[in-house]
Amino acid sequence: MSTTDNLHPIAGSGADLAAEIDALGQRLTAVRDRIGRVIFGQREVIDQALITLLAGGHALLIGVPGLAKTRLVETLGIVLGLEDKRIQCTPDLMPADILGSEVLEEGEGGRRSFRFLPGPVFCQLLMADEINRASPRTQSALLQAMQEHRVSVAGQYQALPTPFHVLATQNPLEQEGTYPLPEAQLDRFLLQIDVGYPDIDAERKMLLATTGADEEKPTAVLSAAELAQAQRLVRRVPVGESVVEAILKLVRAGRPVEDGEGDSQIAWGPGPRASQALMLACRARALLDGRFSPSIDDVIALAPPVLRHRMALTFSARAEGVTIGQVIDRLLAPLR
Repeated sequence: MSTTDNLHPIAGSGADLAAEIDALGQRLTAVRDRIGRVIFGQREVIDQALITLLAGGHALLIGVPGLAKTRLVETLGIVLGLEDKRIQCTPDLMPADILGSEVLEEGEGGRRSFRFLPGPVFCQLLMADEINRASPRTQSALLQAMQEHRVSVAGQYQALPTPFHVLATQNPLEQEGTYPLPEAQLDRFLLQIDVGYPDIDAERKMLLATTGADEEKPTAVLSAAELAQAQRLVRRVPVGESVVEAILKLVRAGRPVEDGEGDSQIAWGPGPRASQALMLACRARALLDGRFSPSIDDVIALAPPVLRHRMALTFSARAEGVTIGQVIDRLLAPLR
């Protein structure tokens, strides 16, 4: 971003904000290093997961079994000092198994009353393991929790702890016994993080570190209160007008053709929530690197994980072998 680029106004002194960003950047470097001692060869995945939490969002981690997706979520909970719980999704899992339920109790004098028993969703970091193995009815139980940070049970609202994040893992949809997530729920995830195989050097390091007598254990670096403070700081990071325009043009170009805008190969595309997600993610990425404001490079780096689960191709595009990745690359060409 050019030094002459207009920055949107923020509250507070610029010098004070720069000092806060620098201090938090150093703390986040320690967080990265601590996670990297346990998760090998997944630096980009770790960064995207941290960006999701700093932006106050939820993440969907997609990859074949055995790539440390579950271990990454567990490690994040420990390093960031969050109360974490895990749901192992199966076809027979019911919404009440996630949200909780009311039970009828009989007290002194035979008086009966209902008492709410909270489910595992009442935590700060919820890991939904293999979320696409749960039925659509159970998947939808997380919709309100992810958007409103509260759930309604038996006609009563129950607030969730703060901060609250869902990190869900998912097997590739071509595997048997899976249910694709509906579009409305996919849109609730800030990023779709694709987890690939590690390179040979990382796998060698992993092999030696995890099969010996001593294995590195994660320890806390931040607390939940410090993470909440970092999330508030993310929203104070100034953004240049060129970055705002790049986000708007990119997201609007990823929609079906309408009023001369859009792409003819796209059946449905990202809504305004994608613009919000990309803005927050760019701010969080700058903060993670200890930078005062995001740049166009942040938009280019984060556009794929923000957009790929919010877009679908037309039948003709799929028949021609076009992929979402190719479309996003084409949309990003003017920014490179």
